[in-house]
Amino acid sequence: MPIDDAYTAFAGWKRIASGSLPDLLRKVKAHLDSATGGKETLLIFHDQTGKEVDFDFRGSVEQILDRADPGRPHVGPGRPKLGVTSREISLLPRHWEWLEAQPSGTSATLRRLVEDARKRNPMEAETRAAIEATGRFMSAMAGNLPDFEEAYRALYARDRMRLEELVKGWPADVRDYVVARVPLDLAVK
Repeated sequence: MPIDDAYTAFAGWKRIASGSLPDLLRKVKAHLDSATGGKETLLIFHDQTGKEVDFDFRGSVEQILDRADPGRPHVGPGRPKLGVTSREISLLPRHWEWLEAQPSGTSATLRRLVEDARKRNPMEAETRAAIEATGRFMSAMAGNLPDFEEAYRALYARDRMRLEELVKGWPADVRDYVVARVPLDLAVK
């Protein structure tokens, strides 16, 4: 995950920091070193994906930042200077035959197909990614809260009004985070 993406940290139900990774890690370290820090469960989320991320908070802020920096050089196949990495994919034999028959080659054909698919409906892909990220966050933070299952269903049903109604009783910082991450173009049913 890029170091300049946005992250959010929660201590229990309270949001204690949001921002770029360096800013967030500084604030979380200060919180942990404070008199009240370290007593609640600490969870940090990558805002774009909704995934929990873990960091080692031992040592100084500079040591924490050094350990968290994903800017390590890539080692392995591909063209890392161009951002190209090699990965394995599985296709049926007829798919490989079709790809191998393409004049531009297998990799170029796959890249073109991916780019064409991305251009077809970019808003739908962004909305789906935002819903999935919000769902991951909700599962981690709100799985035991009242009306979680119904709120989760409303999120995936794209029923914004119902979702907002169901999360009203949740802790304020959790509720506000969920509502802020729900795509604005979700249907209001």
